[in-house]
Amino acid sequence: IGSVPGSVTMLPPTQIFAAANSLFTPAEKKSFVPASKKEAGMMGFLQDFLVGGISGAVAKTATAPIERVKLLIQTQDANPKIISGEVKRYSGIMDCFYRVYSEQGLGAFWRGNLTNVLRYFPTQAFNFAFKDSIKKLFPKANPKTEFWTYFGINMASGGLAGAGSLLIVYPLDYARTRLASDVGSGKAQFNGLVDCLVKTSSGPSGVMGLYNGFGVSVIGIIPYRGVYFGLFDTAKEKNPFKNDHGPLGVASKFAIAQCVAITAGYASYPFDTVRRRLQMQSEKPKDQWIYKGTLDCFGKIMANEGMGAMFKGAGANAIRTIGSALVLVLYDEIKHLLA
Repeated sequence: IGSVPGSVTMLPPTQIFAAANSLFTPAEKKSFVPASKKEAGMMGFLQDFLVGGISGAVAKTATAPIERVKLLIQTQDANPKIISGEVKRYSGIMDCFYRVYSEQGLGAFWRGNLTNVLRYFPTQAFNFAFKDSIKKLFPKANPKTEFWTYFGINMASGGLAGAGSLLIVYPLDYARTRLASDVGSGKAQFNGLVDCLVKTSSGPSGVMGLYNGFGVSVIGIIPYRGVYFGLFDTAKEKNPFKNDHGPLGVASKFAIAQCVAITAGYASYPFDTVRRRLQMQSEKPKDQWIYKGTLDCFGKIMANEGMGAMFKGAGANAIRTIGSALVLVLYDEIKHLLA
């Protein structure tokens, strides 16, 4: 500070740093530096958590309309209003789009989207964060000389990450299905996320009603996440433009991610159909359930509707995978910007 009142004299940077340095003891200075690789690893985990969650939330909101159509078509054969004839069946994607808009309005395409984002943020975040953490537990493999070992490690780490995260967020996944499966122009069965969770958990099955279909979900999440992450990580290494962060590089990554998302979706779709149908009956007494369990559901769908019923809504799901592909690309690009 200068000696003339009202004037300011700037000190050289070296003197400023020296003065600031003198304010702290050696022990205090040490606290500003990561104490171990464990702390650095935790920072990396949190970065993966946030980047994966934000990427997923953006992509889910963008593809919410097609995802709702997919859920309506997929669950209509377990919907009481459609079974009773109160509401007409949806004949396809375009019919479903038209009727949702005419019966419920434009905003209805995002019904349950807040719940989906709340669910998807931790799901994607834990998937990506756990995947990288779990992958470190496996031995490293060279993708050029040990291709199948490398592929297997990616598939295993992706599957385990998906199964672990599902345990945490399954009640939100259940609520998303129920909120999005309301049909017709009448009053919705549930008024929102909290109402759905409270009504179901206070029903005959209690809190476990929120986990109806969890077993088949775990079985299905392993091939889905395994293929989803395993193929993407493997194909990414084979991409000749993997180090290009311009338009060509982003386009090539998106093309790879889109193929991966579609493949993963079809690999696990029958499991997804079964779990959605089991979720549709959670709040009812067990004597009113259409399906007594996973195997019973598989058997009844195959016997009464045929193999094709396992893939109802799969066409809409293939379109929806644009969002999944976008998540993978956004995740990689954001991590590159933060590096």
